Amino acid sequence: MTEATGPGNRLFAALPAPDQKRWLSQLEPVELRLGQVLYESGDTLRHVYFPTTAIVSLLYVMESGASAEIAVVGNEGVVGISLFMGGESTTSRAVVQSAGAAYRLTAQTIKEEFNRDPVLHLLLRYTQALITQMSQTAVCNRLHSLDQQLCRWLLLSLDRLQGNELVMTQELIANMLGVRRQGVTEAARKLQEADLIRYTRGRIAVLDRQGLEARSCECYAAVKKEYERLLPDEEAT
Repeated sequence: MTEATGPGNRLFAALPAPDQKRWLSQLEPVELRLGQVLYESGDTLRHVYFPTTAIVSLLYVMESGASAEIAVVGNEGVVGISLFMGGESTTSRAVVQSAGAAYRLTAQTIKEEFNRDPVLHLLLRYTQALITQMSQTAVCNRLHSLDQQLCRWLLLSLDRLQGNELVMTQELIANMLGVRRQGVTEAARKLQEADLIRYTRGRIAVLDRQGLEARSCECYAAVKKEYERLLPDEEAT
């Protein structure tokens, strides 16, 4: 399976071999562009996406048009959980925050597969982990400083990349966190002065991950622990 899917998707890799084999002929490789909208709030979903090197941001959009990120999905998960949670549409917007590769399945295929075991249980565990991330993000945005929010966001993104560098403008980060760009500029400046990151021309390199974790609030650790608890280790499968 690893050879067939390149860098791979950890959720997909955790499936039993017969299920992986059955899905292979139906998986469609796609390249996701930075800023690409996979679906808007209220859209009827036609596919689910399994990112391999891309990262997708899920945003809640208010009636005013204001938005804030509620979760990020990378190679650990799947985008479009509404399809197997009983709904045809979604209340969130899915935007590519880091360009890269993914695989997708049609809506009909994933709904048929969801009725199989153990696919059902694996997807439910992932959904629970994603809900935890969403809930923790909401709490973090309400109770913690912008500096802490930025640290959490950087660490969650870093967990879903192979390297230590993100291609991301301050304007995009501000949109993800639902804050003003000036606030992100100030928070990034503090992290750079502390030698935790280096920010140049839309590229953020994490220089000191441990320092970033120490500066973050408890929200990052809580989300990471839940993913590790609910989802199997790819190497152990």
